[in-house]
Parts: sequence; structure tokens; C-alpha cells
Amino acid sequence: MMILRSGPASPFARKVRIAASVLGLTSQIELRPADLEDPADSLRVQNPLGKIPVLIGEDGNSYYDSRVIVEYLDHVAGGGRVIPKEGPARFEALKLQAHCDGILDACILLVYEGRFRPADKLVQSWVDRQNDKVARALKALEAAPPKIDAVPDVGQIAVACVLGYRDLRFGGTWRNEYPRLVEWHDTFAALVPSFNETKVKA
Repeated sequence: MMILRSGPASPFARKVRIAASVLGLTSQIELRPADLEDPADSLRVQNPLGKIPVLIGEDGNSYYDSRVIVEYLDHVAGGGRVIPKEGPARFEALKLQAHCDGILDACILLVYEGRFRPADKLVQSWVDRQNDKVARALKALEAAPPKIDAVPDVGQIAVACVLGYRDLRFGGTWRNEYPRLVEWHDTFAALVPSFNETKVKA
């Protein structure tokens, strides 16, 4: 049995869980919570960076971050399923994943800024820079929404996780500006049951 250490609201863990479902591996993974605030949590041994998610493989090795975990799960499932093995399709999926992971990195920085930074210490120019990253990247997706394959690749899964996280932490405000992404989101949700199964409430 593999073990996934994370928290339910992590968009990166959601990407892993959706990929695991698509690959038919959900029953082989035990979910265990991780406490990022507890110095005694074994997460810091499993991943010295103290970040989630972390997958403990059946071989006892720890795999992190989400990009490595998904690649490992794809390998366990036989390879070439959510990450194409070669050619343009592989690099398109990986590029789309990187695009979306960058959006999520900026979003999480904004969440942490509001959660941990005193209001009088806020640097608005830095906040604006993160918001600009998100806006530019979402506009690029709106201009050319990716296809959705019968077996979604890691890039398509990552897009869904971005939109879900914007719903969770930013009140779904993206929906007013990106109608093609709204349609894409709804199509993905209808085709991939684990997207709704991994949804958490704010």
C-alpha cells in the first residue's frame, strides 16, 4: 500500500489524487494527513522541505513534489497514460502542467500573504505581481483552452485543479472573466468523476 501525505485543500495533492483515480490506483493509496505546523510531524523526515504532498511508495521511498509523484504513479500503472511517453504530446502535457503549477504557486503565495502577513506589512507591489502572473496565465488558457482526452493527461488535470483552487480560495471570481474556461471546467467535471470526489468546501 502506498501512502499519500497531504491535506484535503492542497491543489497539488488534488492533482495527484485525480491522476491516481484516472490510473486506477486509488485503492492502492492510503491518505494520511500532514500537519505543516507541527515540527514533530514525520513529514519533515519524509520530505526534508516539509512540503506536501509526499507519496511513500511500496518500496519505502518518498516521492515529491506532485510532478514527480504523478510521474511515479504513471510508471506504476504501466507508463504513458497520463504522461505521454514521447513526442510533442509529452512536452505539451508537461508544459501545460508547468503553466498551471506556476499559477498555483502564485495563488498559494497570495493565500499565505493574507493569512500570515500583518496588514501593515503588506507589500502591494509584490501582491500585484502575483495577481498579474495569475491573470496573464489564465488569459492564455482562455484564449486556447486545452482539449480533454478520454484519459486526461497531467496538463489537463492540472488545469482543472487550478480552476478548482480559484473557486475554493478566491470565490470563483475567475468565472466572470473566462467563459471558455467555465465551459471547459464543467466538461472536465462531467467526464472525470474524481474531480468532484476530491472537491473540498471553503
